[in-house]
Amino acid sequence: MSDRTGETANASRAGTARIRELLGVAIPPALVALAIILLWYGITFFVLEPDRRFLLPPPHGVIQEGILDGEVLGEIMGGLYRTAMVAGLGLVIGFALGFSMALVMSQAKWIERSLYPWAVVCQTVPILALVPLLGFWFGFGLMSRVTVCVIIALFPIVINSLTGLQGADPRLHDLLTLHNAGRWTRALKLQVPAARPLIFTGLRTSAGLSVIGAIVGDFFFGRGQPGLGILLDRYSRRLRSEELLAAVIAACLLGVVAFWIFGVIGRRAVGHWDPSWADERNKDT
Repeated sequence: MSDRTGETANASRAGTARIRELLGVAIPPALVALAIILLWYGITFFVLEPDRRFLLPPPHGVIQEGILDGEVLGEIMGGLYRTAMVAGLGLVIGFALGFSMALVMSQAKWIERSLYPWAVVCQTVPILALVPLLGFWFGFGLMSRVTVCVIIALFPIVINSLTGLQGADPRLHDLLTLHNAGRWTRALKLQVPAARPLIFTGLRTSAGLSVIGAIVGDFFFGRGQPGLGILLDRYSRRLRSEELLAAVIAACLLGVVAFWIFGVIGRRAVGHWDPSWADERNKDT
């Protein structure tokens, strides 16, 4: 009986600790969200004149016109789906290109000196000026939108993967040298595993950037089935502020979800041995 009572007490303490942990994670952002909503209401009703409140409609207006309206919600959800598909495809291609470039550059300095400047160009290119050219070259459909995502998402993958691949323990390099390991054996057995934390850091950053790329491409190409970019342009032209803010919120949530997904994958993949990716429970222990 005492053993059963002890197990029940331990289970109760574990449940209480879990609830406290969840509250500790949820309450701070919830308080910030509440402060933002209160500030939003304050600006709408105490700063803006009544005839100018269309510039920033109150939160309940956005919910009523942009979420509870079935037709508008259907438009936004359809645009969200198409934007997510373009962003996901661009991220996959960007990761394949970026990681391949980093892996090749990590094998020889002359290759790094040859390719690294072009990776920097992808980061510094004025994408808004390049968008019309992409439309002329590839048309105004899916390929151009995906290309914009790839260009925007490429650099964080390259730089983080390259830093991780080059940061493997020199002592382990020496050990593989003693065993006469080849270049690609060294890369696959040592460099790639050591680079995984930074690879996931690059992926998490690029996931959000690919969403931005999909919206930018959709906004400027403006053809075909509407994604979030086309909807944002359409609502702004028609001065439909509630629908516009609802689409903006949907775009923000998509970026947050993409960032969160790769954060979860990264913690599961490397959090058990890499302190920078360990969750709060592992850090405390």
